[in-house]
Amino acid sequence: MTIKGITQTSQYLTFKLDKEVYALGITQVREVLDYTEITKVPGMPVFMRGIINLRDTVVPVIDLKLKFELPETQNTVDTCIIILDFIMGKESLLMGILADSVQEVLTLEPDQVEPAPRMGVGINPGFIKGIGKKDKKFTIILNLDKLFSTEEIESVTGVEQEAPPADEETFVPPESGTKEEM
Repeated sequence: MTIKGITQTSQYLTFKLDKEVYALGITQVREVLDYTEITKVPGMPVFMRGIINLRDTVVPVIDLKLKFELPETQNTVDTCIIILDFIMGKESLLMGILADSVQEVLTLEPDQVEPAPRMGVGINPGFIKGIGKKDKKFTIILNLDKLFSTEEIESVTGVEQEAPPADEETFVPPESGTKEEM
C-alpha cells in the first residue's frame, strides 16, 4: 500500500535523532551546516534553541528532539544544523533543525513508502508523511507542513501568517461613523 500523493521517485535527506532515522524531502533542504554556536532568545517555545547568523540572515534553530519530547540534542562531532527552505502561507521561510547526524540522500520509489502506523511510533502521527522501506531498514519521513502549527511558526520566525478572511462585519466605534468589512 502506497501513500496518496506520492506518485514518483523522490529523494530525501536522512538524519538521526536519538537512534531513529528520519527524512525530509530534499527539495525542502537548503544546506547542512556543522554545529555552530546558537544564540538563545528569551520567551521562545521550549523546542526553539535560538538563532544563528547565516550569511547576515537570522535563522531560528529548532531542536526536533524536544518537539518530539525526547532528550535535548547534545553537541557532538556529528551534530549538525539542517537549513530548511519552505513555504508557509505566502512566505518563504528559513529554519534550522538540529540533528544528531546526517546520514545520506535516499531515493525511494512510491511503492517503498507506506502510511505511518497509527500507534507505536512515539511522535504525533500527523507529523509523519510515511515510512520509507529500503534494504530492510525503515526511515520515518516527516511532513514539514504539519510539523509546526501556524502559531509556532509565527513565534519562532516572527512572520505572521495571513489570517483567513472573516465572514462577519467588524464593529467600528460610532465616532468614526463607518463600518468596515474584514
